[in-house]
Amino acid sequence: MLQPRVLLVTSEAVPLVKTGGLADVIGALAANLSTLKVDVTIMMPGYPAALELTKQLQIISDLPALPGGDAELMQGVMPDSGVKVLLIRSPLFDKRTANPYVDQNGQELDDNAVAFASLAHAAVRVCAGKTDYPVPHVVHANDWHAGLVAALMKLEGVTNVGTALTIHNLAFQGNFALDKAEEIGIPADMITEDGMEFWGKMSYLKAGIAWSDQITTVSKTYAEEILGELGYGMQGILNKRKDVLSAIPNGVDLDLWSPSHDKLIKRNYSLEDMSGKAACKRELQRLFNLPIQQFTPLMAVGSRITHQKMADVILAAMPDLLERHPHLQIAILGCGEPQYEAQFKQFAADYPDRVGVSLGYDEQRAHALHAGADILLHPTRFEPFGLTPIYAMLYGTIPVASRVGGLCDTVIDAGSGDVLAEGATGILFKGEQPENLCEAVARALALYARPTQWETMQRTAMASDFSWSSPAMAYIQLYAKIAPTAARPLFLELLKELLKPKASKPMVSPSPLKMTA
Repeated sequence: MLQPRVLLVTSEAVPLVKTGGLADVIGALAANLSTLKVDVTIMMPGYPAALELTKQLQIISDLPALPGGDAELMQGVMPDSGVKVLLIRSPLFDKRTANPYVDQNGQELDDNAVAFASLAHAAVRVCAGKTDYPVPHVVHANDWHAGLVAALMKLEGVTNVGTALTIHNLAFQGNFALDKAEEIGIPADMITEDGMEFWGKMSYLKAGIAWSDQITTVSKTYAEEILGELGYGMQGILNKRKDVLSAIPNGVDLDLWSPSHDKLIKRNYSLEDMSGKAACKRELQRLFNLPIQQFTPLMAVGSRITHQKMADVILAAMPDLLERHPHLQIAILGCGEPQYEAQFKQFAADYPDRVGVSLGYDEQRAHALHAGADILLHPTRFEPFGLTPIYAMLYGTIPVASRVGGLCDTVIDAGSGDVLAEGATGILFKGEQPENLCEAVARALALYARPTQWETMQRTAMASDFSWSSPAMAYIQLYAKIAPTAARPLFLELLKELLKPKASKPMVSPSPLKMTA
């Protein structure tokens, strides 16, 4: 049977390049779509790390006169899943290392507008049949880095490929000065209030919202939030296009994130045999230079150290947390804003037996964090989905998280009484004040002191289904809606085959937004 073809356009993907959850999502989504017999290709910049890690890499087409200069289109496969990869090799991407968006001082690179415009132009050339690569039936752009794809498809008159945009984080919009428009090939008539003009600039993300056939985001609650107070100035155009806006939650790559076979943790364990978690706790304490104390509660913070992730609130709460809970240990892993990093390091210096800090991102320490901690502290001012608390739950680490966005859809609050709420998997709290956070941590520690209730929460969390099977099916259904008429039967036949009674689970469709303006 002929397979439907999908091109996933992104700025990063695991295991080639990762700065955050977007990379995890793309790598896992592509692998699961491939398993479900979708002919999927990841298209992304040819950063040095991506060129080094991609297998079977070869040049297949020249890409002359892209914004920023000539480039080459290279084809290869992912080193883990074997999913097909297209990389744009260009001087614009050759110099981008660790973080492909910012310099060593955390400042946005001054050629981001041109670099990611070149990514979108290259994707449109593939869709227009101007390269030696099969034309996809659907092109699926992800976040602002690929936001220009749908606009350029319209500009080039490419109508035989459906366009989808997923908003992973609306706060990052790709807003650039209007004087870049000519250089990146955008005409003035597209830079309007209904197009990509945004507060005197041009917005790559707004372009994707304006011209994509379908728009998705990654949780039902976040989809509702971005139509209102968390719209970051995009509320108007999102409400105009809410008839094509839906929510498809992310899944988790269970080949990478499962305590039963995780190769990066000290000892494996499972829902049936939790004994290995104690060894993982000792290892986490060792890694963060904390005393080895098995029965002392160990709380982890593993996220970007930024204002969004309420680093300021955690810091303000630290003295009270350490005073009120004299046996509490805290392990902090992450990187972000220098002033916050310095304050966390000072706490580690002042309380060496209580606070351990590791700045930067290290995959092994991240896995150790989820496997070894008792509690994950995850406050955030907004959260489109929230992979980190899900990783924690799968490892029997109880999240204490803000009641926002996707966290509302994935973490079930334990309640505030003596009786554990049915299906509880964590603690949710409202507010952005230190006392809000401290009260939530106190609730968690009170439950930790009641082993039967704590173990019930752990087991419920570990048994949760966060696999990619249902989300991947929902994406296939979405693609079927926007595929060109000639290709739509390919998606529908595939869905029919996948949904035969032998399937273990029914398909979960994208959550429609039934709201008034």
